[in-house]
Order: sequence, then C-alpha cells, then structure tokens
Amino acid sequence: MPIYHQLGNIPPKRHTVFRKADGSLYAEELVSTHGFSSTYSLVYHCHPPTLVKQVGDPYSVEPRIGRERHLRHTSLNGFHIAPADDYLHSRIPVLVNSDLHISLAAPRQSMVTYFYKNSQADEIIFVHEGSGTLKTGYGQIRFGYGDYLVIPRGVIYQLHFDGPDNRLFIVESFAPVRTPKRYRNEFGQLMEHAPFCERDIKRPGNLETLDTKGNFDIRIKKQGLIYPYVYGSHPFDFVGWDGYHYPWGFSIHDFEPITGRLHQPPPVHQTFETDAFVLCSFCPRMYDYHPQAIPAPYNHSNVDSDEVLYYVDGDFMSRKSVARGQITLHPGGIPHGPHPGTVEKSIGQAGTNELAVMIDPFRPLMLTVEALAIEDPAYYRSWMG
Repeated sequence: MPIYHQLGNIPPKRHTVFRKADGSLYAEELVSTHGFSSTYSLVYHCHPPTLVKQVGDPYSVEPRIGRERHLRHTSLNGFHIAPADDYLHSRIPVLVNSDLHISLAAPRQSMVTYFYKNSQADEIIFVHEGSGTLKTGYGQIRFGYGDYLVIPRGVIYQLHFDGPDNRLFIVESFAPVRTPKRYRNEFGQLMEHAPFCERDIKRPGNLETLDTKGNFDIRIKKQGLIYPYVYGSHPFDFVGWDGYHYPWGFSIHDFEPITGRLHQPPPVHQTFETDAFVLCSFCPRMYDYHPQAIPAPYNHSNVDSDEVLYYVDGDFMSRKSVARGQITLHPGGIPHGPHPGTVEKSIGQAGTNELAVMIDPFRPLMLTVEALAIEDPAYYRSWMG
C-alpha cells in the first residue's frame, strides 16, 4: 500500500527508548515484507507479541479438488452456498490454483471468541451483502455493501457484523496485492489518469489499545492448515504504529470508469494487481460514444489466462439470465463472447448499470468439490440461443 499512515503514540526516532507511564518499555515490533526489502510498519505493543501459552494440533482447510483439468465454460450459483454461523467455517473455496484461492462466505455471526491471521496470503474481501467493522491492532475500518477490504498477510483481525445476513467474495493471494503500477508515479502516488485516488482509500482509524493479559484464541493459517494458538496478551494491544503495511479498504462505488469513443478493453477496469492475477471492477458507466459504436464486448479468445466474473448487481449487457452472486469461469483455450441478441441490443444504448468483479489469473483454475455442487451444467450451451 503506497500511503504512509500513523496512528497512536510512537517515539520520535525508530529503535529508541519508548517507556510506559510506569517506566517499563513498550515492545517494538517490525512487521516487514520480502525480508527487509519491501513495505513495512513499526508497531509498539504494551506486551511482547511473543507471549504464546499454548499451540494446539493443526487441522486442514486445504481445498478439495473436484475438477482439476477442464476446458468448459462454467457457471456457479454463488448464493447457493449455505450460510454458516462461524466466519471461518463459512468460507468455502470454489476456484483455486497455486497462486490464489477464490472463496464464498455467508457468515451469520461476528468473530467474538477468536482472532484470525492468514500467514500464507493477502486477502481481498469483497462485501456483497452486510455491513460491520474490521477490527485489527492497527485500528478499525467500517465496511458495507461494495467495499473491498485488503488485509495483508500476517495481520490478526476480527470481523464484527451488524447483522446475520452477510455475503462475501474472498480472494486469497499468495503474491502481494497492490494498486496497478501504471496508475502510480515514481513516488507511489496515484496519478491523474487513475480511476481512483488516495482520497478514496479507507485507512484504519479509532485505534483502541487493549492492554489486557489472559487467554486469547488466535487461529493462524499456514500452508493449508489452521494452527490454534493461545496468546497471553490481547493481540490488539498496539499503543501506536506507523508505516506502509496495514489493512485498508476501497469501495467499488468509488471506482471511476474509463470510457472512450469505442469499446475499451477490460484493463481499463483494473483495480488491483499481483504477479499472478489482476482484479477489475465493472461499474455503472456511459457507453462508447462513436456514432457507429457497438458497446457490447467483442468475442474474445483467452490465450494466456482464465477469466472469472462475479456478478454483483445490475443488468449485464453481454449476458442473459444473470443472477446476483453468480460466478462464470471462461477458461483459457476457447473463445467466449456476448450471448445471442445482446450485441444488437446494445447498439444505441447510452449506458449500463452493471456491477461486477473480474479476476484474470495467469494459471488455470481448478474447481473444488463444493463448486461442482453449485454448478449450472448447461451453461456452456447458453450461446446456442
């Protein structure tokens, strides 16, 4: 994340004496990425972050692969994933490869008895339904419909929901998540042509220092396993911190679409990037304004990547019978395109109200057992008219 941020109390110089009112030292922690070579934050704890009382037996949350190799256009009914009370139990992986896991979740209850840390991946949590507060040691972020929550690996967090009706689209990235490089200048600032700017970024606030000792249940994910830890001090005991490594949010409703006289390709919708995939936001926008323009997208042959679309809301110009929460997977190797009749229908239209999240991974995706259970088996024939 290219924005420096600071909350709470910190000493004027790094790695210097910083004492509590009783004369004892705060515990300084460097949270760094790529060793010491990339973004980092310096955190000051009331207690050392190493107070581990107990480590339980790990259990597997590795996705169960249902279809490893395939070459067929696929549609999943995402809202057919059943709600579950517990947040971690509600997370159901549906599309996975060695670079990312895409999961659906419908948690009914807040995380109040334990904390969670993903140590193997950055997480992008898209909030389709529901609202609440993301709580971390770095501070709190309010979230609601249409928000992306970007939680870097290693951040301990809780999600507190305002109610029981929540739908989340979750991407775990094994490579760091960042804003697209072409949007940033040499200093990391988002440039004028970018479809969003720093004013749109939701940074943590309301830092609450929980200086408490006891037994705190931390679930840590690493290499497909959940390790139950018991800490001796509250993980949100930050008295202050500063740096570039912290959770942040961005609303899809703050994405400003880039349009033109003729149809613009999907990269103009790009919101996040990694070394292994890109994520795009399709938002309400004006159509192309050339007098002979065809707004509907042309047929496209995926050569180097699969294409995943998660349909959020609205009327999609290129598809028929789209449902909220539907996921389509168009694998690399065969062309896909607009459904019959949608090209002619789009001509002369002024704009679209579609809202969707797109992911293009650079390695093929596999379907999990749970994905096969919500698959529409006839989708690949939907272009026949």
